Amino acid sequence: MTETPIERLHRKREESLVGGGEARIKAQHDKGKLTARERIDFLVDEGSFVELDRFVTHRCIDFDMQEQQILGDGVVTGHALIDGRPVYLFSQDFTVFGGSLSETHAEKICKVMDLATKVGVPVLGLNDSGGARIQEGVQSLGGYADIFWRNTRASGVIPQISCVMGPCAGGAVYSPAITDFILMVEGTSYMHITGPDVVKTVTHEVVTSEELGGSGVHCSKSGVAHFSSPDDKTCMNLARRLLSYLPLNNAEEPPFVPTDDPSDRAETALDTLVPSDPMKPYDMTRVIDMVVDEDSFLQVQAAWAGNLVVGFARLGGRVVGLVANQPAVLAGCLDIEASEKGARFIRFCDAFHIPIVTFEDVPGFLPGTDQEYGGIIRHGAKLLYAYCEATVPKLTVITRKAYGGAYDVMGSKHVGADVNIAWPGAMVAVMGAAGAAKIIHRREIEGADDPAAVEAQRTREYENTFNNPYRAAARGFIDDVIEASKTRAYLIRSLELLRTKNEERPVRRHGNIPL
Repeated sequence: MTETPIERLHRKREESLVGGGEARIKAQHDKGKLTARERIDFLVDEGSFVELDRFVTHRCIDFDMQEQQILGDGVVTGHALIDGRPVYLFSQDFTVFGGSLSETHAEKICKVMDLATKVGVPVLGLNDSGGARIQEGVQSLGGYADIFWRNTRASGVIPQISCVMGPCAGGAVYSPAITDFILMVEGTSYMHITGPDVVKTVTHEVVTSEELGGSGVHCSKSGVAHFSSPDDKTCMNLARRLLSYLPLNNAEEPPFVPTDDPSDRAETALDTLVPSDPMKPYDMTRVIDMVVDEDSFLQVQAAWAGNLVVGFARLGGRVVGLVANQPAVLAGCLDIEASEKGARFIRFCDAFHIPIVTFEDVPGFLPGTDQEYGGIIRHGAKLLYAYCEATVPKLTVITRKAYGGAYDVMGSKHVGADVNIAWPGAMVAVMGAAGAAKIIHRREIEGADDPAAVEAQRTREYENTFNNPYRAAARGFIDDVIEASKTRAYLIRSLELLRTKNEERPVRRHGNIPL
């Protein structure tokens, strides 16, 4: 009996749903991984996914590939809603040729990226691929470059999120690397330029894919990834939460979420949280949690460069990007990794209308030959450049130390901050009192009968004169000194006032950030 057009359509639709077949789907599940379609179903609002290009097949005729035609060609693409907001997305299907990228596979991804950029909505990539399809040669390599070009063109225009759900090797890693955020899955995802076999051949190192480029490596050592999750479902939930802080594009404001947390809430615990001894640490994330809307803080890159905390939160329902020194790690010093982490995050916030709130407690830049030889001057300049470049509202709270050049860098009035406040115990100075006294009064101390007593006296004098917020406030470098407990209310009022901020800059193609 001849198949009717409707019957043929239904058969092909059903065929497209099984990808590489039940056996390969089972193998995917046995590894603890969801399939490409299951990931989409878990990520997006129920029933909202509209698939594009489900009938696409590859064009390769070498190596008998014409005998292996699978609908969709290893990637599921389309658009959907997440919390009622539109997104475009693609999900690579490892059950089809190992999710390898062919010419047509790349064309499908490029299509949704082009549409996302035209429409002005985020694009999400769920990456699970063995790399370029070797049977196609240069066509697959060209496909990667086509994707990279679109990643770059869309950068700063629409949010781009990469969820690495499995292997991502060779040229494939550079698309996620250009996107705004990378989420990885523990134990099942990895990213590396060259695999363990090549590493063994070239350097004689014996290493596994997990040791070379697993989520632990990239979230804590390299800083390539931003988030790590224990499984696929948790990763999808995290992607949904991340999106809730982001605008659809660079012409819109981030989503406002009403809160029951009072805007004038005074957190009295803040008044005693910072130790009176300037050498004692405390946890800056506790400060953040007490100031922002309840349960709204989402830390980014929490396991890398822990001496600087960055992340998203809400104040009075409005999204803010938080940058904070962490006195509990390296005393909150700025180093190479912290500078890069902060610069990258600040530039993202500035691109997407997200105000930047800085909590400052910084004794300076980390000293040492490792830092100097590694280029702390160049890398520290990235953070400085990012603060200077940003035109979104910038608010800074000095909780304790603000010393030296690091004071300038961390959102000072001198680099364009709109609101600068300090807590009563803040110390704004070129350096700590003990070090300053030794330098200024070196001859007197060395020539004294009791050097220790003279040094202690001069240190106290310097503390009384300079190690407080009032010299800076007298110059207008600090707008006000407030009780720590009133920080939340002050910031929310300031953000409301700054909603209409408009800062013009000279026309240029782009600046030359010290990369």
